[in-house]
Amino acid sequence: MACGCFFALAGTIGILRMPDAFCRMQSSTNIATLGVIGTLIGALIYAIACAGSPAMIIKIIAVALLIVLTNPIASHEICRGAYRYGIRPDKEMVCDEYGKDDPND
Repeated sequence: MACGCFFALAGTIGILRMPDAFCRMQSSTNIATLGVIGTLIGALIYAIACAGSPAMIIKIIAVALLIVLTNPIASHEICRGAYRYGIRPDKEMVCDEYGKDDPND
């Protein structure tokens, strides 16, 4: 659980320090993915060590898998929507991968 807390703290600091919306989105995705996964691993260890029910263990694993599969995709789509809305990366960034696929540019 300490690992999950570390990633939550690091992501929060990243949100406050990053220069643009896209970098801040990456930091918030780290909180939602790595922070929660660390906490769920701690819960899984606790459930196994304290003879938790098999249903509890399966639920923890299912939640972890859903988070790993959905959070990065959702973050990517939110960033893509922001780019299409007109929000652009900071000028200091050297690559603009979203710009290649934009039919309006």
